[in-house]
Amino acid sequence: MKLYAPWEKVFERVSTPFEHFIHAQTTTGLVLLFMTLFALIFANSPLVGLYNHFFHTSVDCNVGTWQLSHTIHHWINDGLMAVFFFMVGLEIKREILIGELSNLKVALLPILAAIGGMVFPALIYTFFNHGGVGANGWGIPMATDIAFAISALVLLGHRVPTSLVTFLVALAIVDDLGAVLVIAIFYTHEINFIALSLAGVMFLVMLLFNRIGIHSILAYFILGIPMWFFMLESGVHATIAGVIAAIAIPSKPKLTPTDFTNHTRNMLDEYDNYPVATDYTTHEKQKAILINIKDKIDSVGSPASRLEHALHLPVSLLIIPLFALANAGVSIDFSAISTTLTQPISIGIIFGLIFGKVIGIGGVAFLAVKLGIAKLPEHSNMQQIFGVALLGGIGFTMSIFVADLAFLGQENLIFQAKIGILVASLIAGVTGYLWLRNSSHSKL
Repeated sequence: MKLYAPWEKVFERVSTPFEHFIHAQTTTGLVLLFMTLFALIFANSPLVGLYNHFFHTSVDCNVGTWQLSHTIHHWINDGLMAVFFFMVGLEIKREILIGELSNLKVALLPILAAIGGMVFPALIYTFFNHGGVGANGWGIPMATDIAFAISALVLLGHRVPTSLVTFLVALAIVDDLGAVLVIAIFYTHEINFIALSLAGVMFLVMLLFNRIGIHSILAYFILGIPMWFFMLESGVHATIAGVIAAIAIPSKPKLTPTDFTNHTRNMLDEYDNYPVATDYTTHEKQKAILINIKDKIDSVGSPASRLEHALHLPVSLLIIPLFALANAGVSIDFSAISTTLTQPISIGIIFGLIFGKVIGIGGVAFLAVKLGIAKLPEHSNMQQIFGVALLGGIGFTMSIFVADLAFLGQENLIFQAKIGILVASLIAGVTGYLWLRNSSHSKL
């Protein structure tokens, strides 16, 4: 009898095309939760001075008289997070080309629900902050943290159908695309058109490499670094360079599966023609054949798929946890917490992330199904869709990221936003989990 590790049965239920993705997102969610708690404890301990000093330490890059100087916090948010957004771009591209978003009939419900889940939170936030100091933060409650949301859904195990996980993934991908557009269009302050043009040139050269069949990841990396730098200097947030770079990465392999099988079979036959040495060492020609087979293995997988697979672990276990550590460390004056939660910014975010997502995702999905525009995911019901809508209120990573952009340099407003995000995400996560746990057998 097979012995299962904790949650192994849950993971084995996930359909094969999503298995690696779901594993990575669930791992991210668990690590993210730990790092968030650690950051909050650290920031509210006697070591808060050390915490703040570390993340505000300047790290300089010097080449001759040229210098690029930013704090560790800035390097994480503008540098490492560009890799995270590159991953987001690869995921969006995959979903559009071969995933759930490639079939319009299947994709229509999550697309409509995601749009509703962005519009209504922004409207609710604006209702509380119109004309006030926090008016620019309308984009904060639009985002959904896919790692936390999927973690909660996967841990429900057999209580929810796999199709509901698929629905949430597709919804979150559309949500990420919306967040990227909002950041690029509305949270760009001053534009240096020369630097932006140079970033555009890098992007066009990457597209040219794609069109002429260059599949070397190194070639795209060499162009991607200066593109990120020019984007940083342009005034457009540097993380957008990650998404744009992902568009240029080839998604088609050099070899078809049939060609790969034929080539590999011929090379293995040739490999077997050489006698086995008494000391079991490999013949020089056999070594060359093995290298050739390795190259063929790389050729049957696209650069985009190889990069997405290779980056999941460092993004999940390093970049996102570091972002949480650097940004979730809010020093809370518990005697004034009730005052903070009554500020328009905090109220707008809490109501936007909870009620806005429920109305936007759940309400729009309900209307789309009732009007016959779209249909529910297989083996799911409308009550479960509303449970997913509650989980959509977990904003965290993207919401904190947008808050830093919306209230740049205004620490008091950023503090109010982060408190709102943390409270809303906690409420949304707990209520969403409990809702789905108790509604799994409902036929609504």
